Amino acid sequence: MSANKKHAFDQWDVIGVVYEGDGIAIGGLNPWEHEWRALGYEALELAHPSYPQQRHRMFVYEIEHEKTKVTFAAGELSANVWGFYVPRE
Repeated sequence: MSANKKHAFDQWDVIGVVYEGDGIAIGGLNPWEHEWRALGYEALELAHPSYPQQRHRMFVYEIEHEKTKVTFAAGELSANVWGFYVPRE
């Protein structure tokens, strides 16, 4: 898979903001409990959920457990504080 390909999703919805390691569910999976596989898309510039004028760089990942596969974007908003987003369907 080549790096820096255009992402396939135009719009993203916020799942939440948590401290690194704190529980959050994305499609029923807690991303901290699974290995993240980078999908090689260009970085996204997404708005901070609480401060929309702030834009942050997010990368697109996938996690998988049994028959569940989830695509999401994540990035560190500030020291050890992470934002999670999912593509709008």
